[in-house]
Amino acid sequence: MSLSASELHLNKWKNRQILAEKMIPIVGQMYRERGVVIRVYGRRLMNATTIDIIKAHRFARQMVGEELDINRSYEILEALNGMDLAPARVDLGKLCYDYQKDESDRSLNEFLQEQLAEINTGRSSLLEEPQDVVLYGFGRIGRLLARLLIERTGSGNKMRLRAIVVRGGREGDLHKRASLLRRDSVHGPFNGTITIDEENDAVIANGNYIQVIYASSPDSVDYTQYGIDNALIVDNTGIWKDREGLGLHLKSTGAAKVLLTAPAKGDIKNIVYGVNHDQMESSDTIVSAASCTTNAITPVLKAINDEFGIRSGHLETIHAYTNDQNLIDNYHKSERRGRSAPLNMVITSTGAAKAVAKALPELAGKLTGNAIRVPTPNVSMALLNLNLDKPASKERINSYLRDLSLESAMREQVGYTGSTELVSSDLVGSTHAGVVDSAATIVGDDSVVLYVWYDNEAGYSNQVVRMLQDMSGLNMKDLPH
Repeated sequence: MSLSASELHLNKWKNRQILAEKMIPIVGQMYRERGVVIRVYGRRLMNATTIDIIKAHRFARQMVGEELDINRSYEILEALNGMDLAPARVDLGKLCYDYQKDESDRSLNEFLQEQLAEINTGRSSLLEEPQDVVLYGFGRIGRLLARLLIERTGSGNKMRLRAIVVRGGREGDLHKRASLLRRDSVHGPFNGTITIDEENDAVIANGNYIQVIYASSPDSVDYTQYGIDNALIVDNTGIWKDREGLGLHLKSTGAAKVLLTAPAKGDIKNIVYGVNHDQMESSDTIVSAASCTTNAITPVLKAINDEFGIRSGHLETIHAYTNDQNLIDNYHKSERRGRSAPLNMVITSTGAAKAVAKALPELAGKLTGNAIRVPTPNVSMALLNLNLDKPASKERINSYLRDLSLESAMREQVGYTGSTELVSSDLVGSTHAGVVDSAATIVGDDSVVLYVWYDNEAGYSNQVVRMLQDMSGLNMKDLPH
């Protein structure tokens, strides 16, 4: 007796669920025991739910035009688990698609041996000792960085969040800090468990013992008394932006280097990871991760300039409101920012156009910029109106950016979507620095208008983590190429 259409679809769905459920422990085991990060076209499967895994397979339609066969990807994942791999990021989606299109007579094992030869070298560790990380400041970016660092704790990723430093110390402060880490109005609940050691001023999150240190200035902490040494200090306060101010951190015992999560002043290197991170040297003790907008647009601008050339251009940032603005009308030192953020669109300035030139000197003087703050709490957009050296069609530019998001060295920075129904809330949690909305691309004879979405909190925080990994020596290979 043949099955009805509804029964067929339901059975297919149940099969997907079963296979996705089987994937979860394998993905976790490979990360915890070997430091192998499994992804599907850039989407991490570590700590993913059954539905997340199914959706990741379906997401492949936007990238390669068809949904991934979860039966085949599970077969590949099992084969990967049987290999003795070194720490790396392995894209299961790309392996699955490439194997399906492989016209040779190679077996799956032969295919994987060739594709992953660089890391099929036996289990190893990228760092001899864990790298201590301290978050100085615990606002929006600080708490997201804490979540990302905690999530990545494993044998292959030896960065350890050891402490957060804040002002205060008033009664109930520790519980408030833990509560803000546990619950987030934009990014949802913390994925795990959080407990408090009130006697010792510490938060324990998914087994990570995080000391809460109360200090009034960057140079007043002795980190070694908490067992912390040679630490990377991530300054999330935005108070100190020059070498003199940020250098105060280095006067604290146990601090080794400082990473600023804001644009820096003076001679401090402003790094957009994926574009000019090769400028970082082991001798650099203070570096900046630039701004969220600079991180969102610079990789796309580099890509367009490399392929088509940019004569001139204007960027307009449509930015979610931030804590710097007022909830209701009140005094503010900056023009217009004193007006209620949730009720108004507010024209303001952005330094992103000039900041791009610090990462891409070839674009110096070619870009102008402005910004509009809008009544949404997260996810922003940059409109890039560019005049090109070479004429190009919409199809040519979109296909180039799509391929870049899949295969290039900037695939972690540049995301791509072909959806015609995407809105800002769909980008909450995006790990890319920026996501090109290809359906909105407008092309003239020698000009293009690109719409680039970015989660100005999560996307930027992921860029900061990539810098921290580089500064720690955690340079994992991305395969397949």
